[in-house]
Amino acid sequence: MNKKIGLFWLRDDFRVLKNYGLIEATRSHDQVVVFYLYKKHNYKYQEAQKWWLSKSLIYFRKNLNKLNINLEIIETESFKFFFEKLFKKNDFSFYWNKVYEPDYLKFDEYLVRNFRNKNILHKICKGNTLNEINEIKKNDGTPFKVFTPFWRIAEKYYIEKIPPKEKLIKKCFKSKNYFENSIDPKEILPNKNWFKNFENLWLPSEENALKELRNFIKNKITKYSESRNYPNIVGTSKLSPFIKFGQIHVETIWLECEKIKPKNFGTSKFLAEIGWREFNHTLINHFSHMLKNNYSKKFDKFPWEKNSKFLNAWKKGLTGYPIVDAGMRELYSTGWMHNRVRMIVGSFLVKHLLINWKEGEKYFRNCLLDYSPASNVAGWQWVAGSGADAAPYFRIFNPILQGEKFDKEGAYVKKWVPELKDLPKKFIHKPWEFNDEKFKLGKDYPKPIVKHEQARVKALSAFKKI
Repeated sequence: MNKKIGLFWLRDDFRVLKNYGLIEATRSHDQVVVFYLYKKHNYKYQEAQKWWLSKSLIYFRKNLNKLNINLEIIETESFKFFFEKLFKKNDFSFYWNKVYEPDYLKFDEYLVRNFRNKNILHKICKGNTLNEINEIKKNDGTPFKVFTPFWRIAEKYYIEKIPPKEKLIKKCFKSKNYFENSIDPKEILPNKNWFKNFENLWLPSEENALKELRNFIKNKITKYSESRNYPNIVGTSKLSPFIKFGQIHVETIWLECEKIKPKNFGTSKFLAEIGWREFNHTLINHFSHMLKNNYSKKFDKFPWEKNSKFLNAWKKGLTGYPIVDAGMRELYSTGWMHNRVRMIVGSFLVKHLLINWKEGEKYFRNCLLDYSPASNVAGWQWVAGSGADAAPYFRIFNPILQGEKFDKEGAYVKKWVPELKDLPKKFIHKPWEFNDEKFKLGKDYPKPIVKHEQARVKALSAFKKI
């Protein structure tokens, strides 16, 4: 057993089960310290996630305490922590899991070089994906740009893998604090107390992630392929924030789904959503320019419009289109939005309002609890038409028809846009057609900020210019 302290760098790994780096640390050391680097500037535009992060640290610390493992939180502005504090010591071995984002992977390479030069024992382990991002390629060695063939190969590759022998975290001997000036998780909470509603909706712990998964499998997965489209019912797993912060490993999700007998289309459809996450991580690492720019260069010439009035109406859920407004209000209130509605509100921003997808991506980044660069950027570029395997730009969602199809009774709209709750069903998605002295359009609820048909024609005209 190694006499030195085992240091584990916690990133998006708030779990005990299948935490490969932490497992290696505890199996090699009697004393292990877990540390989290809170880079404050990284969360400047991720206010909602400050709440989830704070709670995750609190719950994970409780689990680590049961294993006699300290969790220390270091506030830093950058990776200079490694130069100023860590590299001046030599009484440790170092363990961590991969985060599949270009900047992190690049820094991992730098860390490995430094540890080798200083002769420090270190081990980097697989992160929260089914396959490593470089394992799935076309026959010519190039990365996939289309999801369906990617997932066909990726799923087969994972199924045929010989699974590693399951290892568990070993209980350690209690150690003293390793770092100075560790902060309290509560110091991370956002200044705005808008997150108070999150407390009633979410429990960011590993135990709850497993509970939510098993509940979803037991009660919802067989009908998932159909029910996932309807925002008025809880037909999805809502596991995305737990996956983002690593409260559950996607391998665990796969294993639990494998237990389902007999197999059903809902299960394969659900696992395909995990596949989209894998695909998106592959994309941002092979085409890293898409994190800040259009994947498709031709969209660099798109004539986007800057309209702060329209943008603010969209953010506040005051566009005059009920399904759009319901989605934006759900997002701000809960830190989450139904996936079908994400597509509707995204399409409305970039195609009805001609506002750059980057504005939507930035707002979602600040409000979503499940925000990740891969899923958020790829999702927005899919909607805009500028991404890989994207919906064509000329596919423009009609927010009225989308509402009538996927919220037929208007239950979702009535929940989030209560000013429309007394309207007859046939007017719920087009309140401008409702003529009643008790309801004043423009006063009780906004008039549409654009007309659908005119906006559609304008969007198609703009697309022809690129």
